[in-house]
Amino acid sequence: MIPDKAPKEDVFHAGGDLKKDAHVPNFEKYKELYLQSIEHPDEFWGDIAKDFYWKSKHTGQFMDYNFDVTKGEIYIKCMEGATTNICYNVLDCNVHERGLGDKVAFYWEGNEPGDEMTVTYRELLQQVCQFANVLKSQGVKKGDRVSIYMPMVVELVVAMLACVRIGAVHSIVFAGFSAESLCERILDSQCSLLITADGFYRGDKLINLKVIADDALQKCRDKSFPVQRCIMLKHLSKEVEAIPLSSQSPPAKRPCPDLQVRPPEKVPWNPEVDQCWLSLLSGVSEECEPEWCDSEDPLFILYTSGSTGKPKGVLHTIGGYMLYVATTFKLVFDYHPEDVYWCTADIGWITGHSYITYGPLANGATSVLFEGLPTYPDVSRMWEIVDKYQVTKFYTAPTAIRLLMKYGSEPVQKYKRDSLKVLGTVGEPINPEAWQWYYSVVGEKRCPVVDTFWQTETGGHVLTPLPAATPMKPGSATFPFFGVVPAILNESGEELEGPSEGYLVFKQPWPGVMRTVFGNHQRFETTYFEQFPGYYVTGDGKMKISGLLYYMIILWVVCTSGHLLSTAEVESALVEHEAVVEAAVVSRPHPVKGESLYCFVTLTDGVSFSRTLEAQLKKQGKIMRRVLRKIARNERDLGDVSTLADSSVIELLFQNHCCGAM
Repeated sequence: MIPDKAPKEDVFHAGGDLKKDAHVPNFEKYKELYLQSIEHPDEFWGDIAKDFYWKSKHTGQFMDYNFDVTKGEIYIKCMEGATTNICYNVLDCNVHERGLGDKVAFYWEGNEPGDEMTVTYRELLQQVCQFANVLKSQGVKKGDRVSIYMPMVVELVVAMLACVRIGAVHSIVFAGFSAESLCERILDSQCSLLITADGFYRGDKLINLKVIADDALQKCRDKSFPVQRCIMLKHLSKEVEAIPLSSQSPPAKRPCPDLQVRPPEKVPWNPEVDQCWLSLLSGVSEECEPEWCDSEDPLFILYTSGSTGKPKGVLHTIGGYMLYVATTFKLVFDYHPEDVYWCTADIGWITGHSYITYGPLANGATSVLFEGLPTYPDVSRMWEIVDKYQVTKFYTAPTAIRLLMKYGSEPVQKYKRDSLKVLGTVGEPINPEAWQWYYSVVGEKRCPVVDTFWQTETGGHVLTPLPAATPMKPGSATFPFFGVVPAILNESGEELEGPSEGYLVFKQPWPGVMRTVFGNHQRFETTYFEQFPGYYVTGDGKMKISGLLYYMIILWVVCTSGHLLSTAEVESALVEHEAVVEAAVVSRPHPVKGESLYCFVTLTDGVSFSRTLEAQLKKQGKIMRRVLRKIARNERDLGDVSTLADSSVIELLFQNHCCGAM
């Protein structure tokens, strides 16, 4: 998978200033470390583990696993027998051993400009210990599951770290999910406590979170699972009784008296179940001894969608996850102590778990925690925040990039952005057009772009560039991270070499990979290991990968009339049309073809949708890459080529294809 040297064409390279101080300064160093990580993983990860606190050492093998369902139960273990506490490592060690108590852990930026607060590591530790004591007073103990349904506020981080400090397992539910979704997750994980807030604003829209939470709790009761306790944070309101809309005062915690933040008209309150976050903290000690847990004890459950429609409770454990997210954060973003880092994700997703909370805090980083939207109150909001906090490392989704592309470069160029050093993308494949805009307009061609591929299940990045070491290719996740051994399999489970398409699998575990599906280990084995015994398969068989030279380009495919069509390729073709700024392509059932493509497009400002434009876009999206693949393999059975604009070019390509072979 790893070449002898990096390619020279169609790639971009980091500047010399970044390489000078980088943790992995060049491609040769990457190769050296990668080979060590896969040939001697115990040595590689064991050295990293020395940077963390372990109450007791592990026994037996550093990593132990079975990926082959034909040889028994699937399992992955890392440092089994070692005891630690992740909260202690990311807070106590930073405050008491590394002298970072007064360093800013989070700059919190609210939905409204000017609504802000700063939290140091010492303050965060005090708040976490207090709330951990509150949880213990509510009867929460080691191994219990706690559901958290909160907006992007500092208290969300406090709640999750308080859980893990006492050995409880948090299950965070994205605050945009419905009452039914919240109920389903509470029931599946058998949570004993719900932590929520009164409400929050998403742009100018008020989300009455407590109303949704109460609906979910009622649905739980209807299904014979009553949740006895609910802790509510008064984020917008000062009281839990009716509050008139004319009240303009913000919460006392934020010194912004002129803000026009309107609380909900009324917050529902059930005195038999509900308790106020602030009231519970009154008189509670700011000291709490951590619960020492085994490295393989559960850390958190995070639900991800499944092909059957029932979400899977992905379970991660403590020790290996801690090592992996700390290392990926440090190396993928080339983190240094003076950096200010901003990940725009929500903590309700795995990106927020790994790269807002655990990864940055494990490195003693200063992060921006953002409650708002990239387009509110205007489309320059993100770049205003970058300048305000002098953000150096910025991590966002291709969807956000394409959304902002719609408004052109002027809103970006209103701000300097000269602090930026590394740009990152996450959540989906990024089309080359968006990559180029991000690199050229936002980063002004001086910031490397780390296009990260990973999943809820993987815990952290598995295919990714490293800023100073990896030549970047637009639309490509490039190479595997340390400890990750990918392969491409055909339908028969045979490994493919060279440029090829097939199923992306992994041949051995890394410390941060999921351990099971909560409460359903059989589903874990069936979903990820049964299709190809001996390999971990990424997902439910719908993901494939195209190896271009030795770069990894992730493609989601749809099988229509027997042809595999890449949704990413179609999306990329659609956005090449001048009228389109964003496209999303998905599959839908078709009575004849099996599956067909369904395309959603966002048009440039001022452009109206018409039948003429529809016809143009249909033509634009018909990329005959399957024909090109046949030509590359000298296979004359091309299938239907009637939609090609000029089919006469095919014979010319057949005559000349050998000249371009590599």
